[in-house]
Amino acid sequence: MYRKLILENGIRLVTERIPTLKSVTIGIWVNAGSRDEHSAQAGYSHFIEHMFFKGTTARSATDISREIDALGGEMNAFTTRETTTYYVKVLDQHLPKALDLLADLFLRSRLGKKEIEKEKQVILEEIRMVQDDPEDLVQELHTKLVMGRHPLSRPVLGRESAIMGISRGALLEYIETHYRPEEIVLAVAGNFDQLQLEKTMARTFGRYRHSNRSVSQPRRPPELCGGVTMKQKPLEQVHLCVGFKGVAAGHKDRYAVYALNSVLGGSVSSRLFQEIREKRGLSYSVYSFLSGYSDSGTITVYAGTRAREVGQVLDLIHREIRKLVRAGIDRAELSRTKDQMKGSLMLSLESSHSRMNKLAKDEMIAGTHTTLEDMVAEIDGVSQQQVSQIAKRLFTSNSIALTGVGPLSSRQVKELSQTFS
Repeated sequence: MYRKLILENGIRLVTERIPTLKSVTIGIWVNAGSRDEHSAQAGYSHFIEHMFFKGTTARSATDISREIDALGGEMNAFTTRETTTYYVKVLDQHLPKALDLLADLFLRSRLGKKEIEKEKQVILEEIRMVQDDPEDLVQELHTKLVMGRHPLSRPVLGRESAIMGISRGALLEYIETHYRPEEIVLAVAGNFDQLQLEKTMARTFGRYRHSNRSVSQPRRPPELCGGVTMKQKPLEQVHLCVGFKGVAAGHKDRYAVYALNSVLGGSVSSRLFQEIREKRGLSYSVYSFLSGYSDSGTITVYAGTRAREVGQVLDLIHREIRKLVRAGIDRAELSRTKDQMKGSLMLSLESSHSRMNKLAKDEMIAGTHTTLEDMVAEIDGVSQQQVSQIAKRLFTSNSIALTGVGPLSSRQVKELSQTFS
């Protein structure tokens, strides 16, 4: 059963009680991510996420780790370009202890100066790890190409110079600006006592106050860019991203876009997987994915292949996209896609953690709750004509972006720059 409660200070509490589960997951979602940082703050959102686990006024970092382990639970956090999330998942009987731990971490973090200096090195190692992973690297470079100078182009991990310049005062100022009660959603899913939970949340998070001295700048939508960027690197493969304009996370046509992505490269039965990997053996990893933001979105195709096969792989990607634009999809393919989408959706929502994620995203994107039945109905309502129209609208030649990382010669770089022209 779904419920929504707005605490006295403006924090939103959204819950879904599922008595058949033995677990419960609590998430604190802050509507602030890397796109909300100024250039000199690049990486602050992610850095703060790390620092909240480095000790509170009542617990050390070791205490936090030991307590969650003693509960047999999972506690973690993640940062995206638009949100920062802290969560804990435990057996339902351990909910009071888990809530106390999560509240302490979020509300009373010390942000110690010595811990900040140590964590700078940890973050720099994380940045270097991305540089050493070509699949991650090409996708970061691709986002930078597509988003241009917009804040969405910045890596979530930030820049080395900004990380090295972080101070305790700067982090506190960032929290003061972005961690306002009205920008926070508490999401709880699983087995719990509703009345007791609401009382506990009001007593802990309901007392959270904000000075309102600083106000974050409103977000502005990006102008998506096309073009080509290539990074020569001594690797065994060339890693490629081909991108197009997508739709925002809450767009009315998002289910048709989900279907389009699934047909193109979103599953093992997709056209790209079958044509490039299964029929020709040109790639081990080839897929497409969607990135949906509050005011924009993208569709990206990724493939890794040998340098001498790059031209053929790109030609096949181009060919399958042209076929979707010209002929759309047939009735049988759409029916299979819908079944696959519904199956994946239902299986993905079998845990309290995934239900918690959905609760929070629904609230942050639309301010309301979408039931599983509503989502299935939306999928069933997708038509061949709708998918065809979406393909024609999104897969246009003037919006194509191409990114590559790997052992490319200068000649190949020049040729690839003309591939989708």
